[in-house]
Amino acid sequence: MLCADMIDVRWRDRGGGQQGTTALLEDICTSGACLQVESPIPLGVEIRWEAPRQEFQGYVRYCVYREIGYFVGVEFDASFQWSKKAFKPQHMLDPQTLVAASKK
Repeated sequence: MLCADMIDVRWRDRGGGQQGTTALLEDICTSGACLQVESPIPLGVEIRWEAPRQEFQGYVRYCVYREIGYFVGVEFDASFQWSKKAFKPQHMLDPQTLVAASKK
């Protein structure tokens, strides 16, 4: 699902210090999400954020710079799956609806 929602994320750096930033949730699926941030987040760190009815937890799998910021790929913890019923971003688009609409 493509989406746009502001979230506050936090993680521990390699030295054990608590870090945090505001991120733009770019997309989300049952197994992970992509966040846009202003500064890089180290690969492999555990990252968390909260929504009103669901807490998210995963690991940073990639962090790449593109013209407008850093894009961070988060793989959710194996015991966690995102659910639209528990958390629906403010602005969300299912790309499959665009494909279905173009076939009409």
